[in-house]
Amino acid sequence: MAQRERQGRDRDRGDERDSEFVDKLVHINRVAKVVKGGRRFGFAALVVVGDQRGRVGFGHGKAREVPEAIRKATEAAKRAMIRVPLREGRTLHHDVAGRHGAGRVVVRAAPAGTGIIAGGPMRAVFETLGIQDVVAKSLGTSNPYNMVRATFDALKHEDSPRSVAARRGLKVSSLQARRRDADQAAVTEA
Repeated sequence: MAQRERQGRDRDRGDERDSEFVDKLVHINRVAKVVKGGRRFGFAALVVVGDQRGRVGFGHGKAREVPEAIRKATEAAKRAMIRVPLREGRTLHHDVAGRHGAGRVVVRAAPAGTGIIAGGPMRAVFETLGIQDVVAKSLGTSNPYNMVRATFDALKHEDSPRSVAARRGLKVSSLQARRRDADQAAVTEA
């Protein structure tokens, strides 16, 4: 009896851990294999998972039934998560481009109140990542797999001022002071 209660508590705790993640189904592909008795259908699912606080991952799963394919894809996405630095917890620090195969994306930081301006698969990535203001454009392919991979390539190249300052051996405040000076010079020229 006590062991059964303990297993129930452990299962509940696992659900709490999983509930911190938001998952979005991006694409389902149905494939048919023709066999002697007819057709056998298989399904492939593409899922994006994130905690809406700067961590996101995507996964791909295949199975004979849709729910099983989605479960496999979700598990794969949780195993392959990356951390993305966010400015003020709502947008990116700088504009960045990414590519994978024929998929090219341009992702730009946006002022507060802009919202997520992006197409289907990219929108799912940004929503699960927790970005509220971003402008993105997909160039090239509309294949959801390549679009998601190109978006992740762009996000992997995102740097925070803290990491740039550490790499250059500077203080963050001096780095941001340089940025303010450059912005003021640009305004006076215009």
